[in-house]
Amino acid sequence: MKTENLQAIAEGVNLTGCNRATHKPLTNRLMTQNIDTLIHARWIEPHDMVYHHYAIAVHDGRILELLPSSDADSKYRADSTQRLDDHALIPGLINAHTHASMSLFRGLADDLPLMEWLNDHIWPAESAWVNRDFVRDGTRLAIAEMLRGGTTCFSDMYFYPDEAARTASQCGMRMIAGLIVIDFPTAWASNAEEYLSKGLAVHDDFRHDPLIHTAFAPHAPYTVSDEPWRKLCTLAEELDIPIHTHAHETADEIGQSHEHHGERPLQRLHKLGVVSPRLAAAHMVHLDDDEISAFVAAGASVLHCPESNLKLASGFCPVQKIIAAGGNVALGTDGAASNNDLDMFGEMRSAALLAKAVASDASALPAATALQMATLNGARAYGLENETGSLVAGKAADIVAVNLGALESQPLYHPISQLVYASGRHMVRQAATQSACTHHAR
Repeated sequence: MKTENLQAIAEGVNLTGCNRATHKPLTNRLMTQNIDTLIHARWIEPHDMVYHHYAIAVHDGRILELLPSSDADSKYRADSTQRLDDHALIPGLINAHTHASMSLFRGLADDLPLMEWLNDHIWPAESAWVNRDFVRDGTRLAIAEMLRGGTTCFSDMYFYPDEAARTASQCGMRMIAGLIVIDFPTAWASNAEEYLSKGLAVHDDFRHDPLIHTAFAPHAPYTVSDEPWRKLCTLAEELDIPIHTHAHETADEIGQSHEHHGERPLQRLHKLGVVSPRLAAAHMVHLDDDEISAFVAAGASVLHCPESNLKLASGFCPVQKIIAAGGNVALGTDGAASNNDLDMFGEMRSAALLAKAVASDASALPAATALQMATLNGARAYGLENETGSLVAGKAADIVAVNLGALESQPLYHPISQLVYASGRHMVRQAATQSACTHHAR
């Protein structure tokens, strides 16, 4: 997919109308009458409530204020005013765990258990095909799909993270670039030392890009040995960045850990100092009560991928127990090779329904919680809660407009329930990140 085509998609769904190449925060500034954009909507859902007939004032890509529509036009003179009478405005969705360029492997090897899928199909295909061009083109395809579905930020874990980050920045997409670490050689690096060295270079290259954040991304406990874990923990502390990994995804993983290390994966990660508020662990399907308590007490986050777990028959994450213990649970799609889409609306609905069945409790995961898992909880998992994840004054204007006027949404009693249980990504009309038209192209 050509860059100009993807940019056209992004521009076609741009809400902010931003026209100033600045990323300075609006703190300690006097609010003026002249602003970039004023967006009126039937409903605005900033975080855990619903405002009716409200407007959002946006300037320099940041949210200035949420206020009643009846007051907004008299208070602000906007370069661009939009009136979305049948729409709900929600925070941009955050895909907290994916492998973006694997969109090019969509449908390659379906209906297989995880280790057979990896060993016999995905890893051989990666050895044969993955290079810079593959990652660039696959990431472009994934970003186009995510933008069309209301996702404005994603956390990626794949080879050539510099190429993926460059692509995201050029497209105006917010991204957490995973600095991958794995013991065995791939197209990206030959050993753990080289992975870490190249990861540090990627971090340095993008540390001033307002859209690109980084996280160390060791693949999993069964593919990374003890010494690289220790080194990346030290480096994560020095750089103040998160650690993003897979953990407790299958029963086989637990068994292998017992065989090779004499303990379960999380026990080993605790001893290595990995489990902390920096850790964002994907899947977390096979957990006992003691592991849940220790994980939550450490302040780590779970990245729940219900549809991928279902498709690979990995098991059921005990989401209700984790939330009840006070844990932070975010949502991800996993890669399009194992899902097979990057649809966060579908993920919200699947998460809410599956949690009810697993807990035998219809109230186990309410719609409002599912929406928070797809927005603010994802931001919290990566330390971005002060930048995105909710529609609050001072935060980036990462905003999605969902058309709830279609017949599929009628009648409408509760907007949040309708978004989770009766809406879909086809109902997204517009989506934008803070810097969709002011980012610095690399």
